[in-house]
Amino acid sequence: MSRFFRLQVDPAELTDAMFAFVTDPHPSRNERRVIQELNDIAPEVVDVLESMVLDGTEERQDVADYVHAVFVAPGGERG
Repeated sequence: MSRFFRLQVDPAELTDAMFAFVTDPHPSRNERRVIQELNDIAPEVVDVLESMVLDGTEERQDVADYVHAVFVAPGGERG
């Protein structure tokens, strides 16, 4: 992401929305708002979520760790 912009994320809410996507067995999961928004700003994240679906991810912590690595840690590492 450009150094001129900062994306503000609520990690708990994003984790909940992404976990709901990952654990939803219906094809309509692709219509979830979180997926639409992520496709606009970070489509590669959707690719990872789809891999989590295929892998059968069932633990919320796995999604929380991913959210932290992608959206929380990069901003927190700046000094």
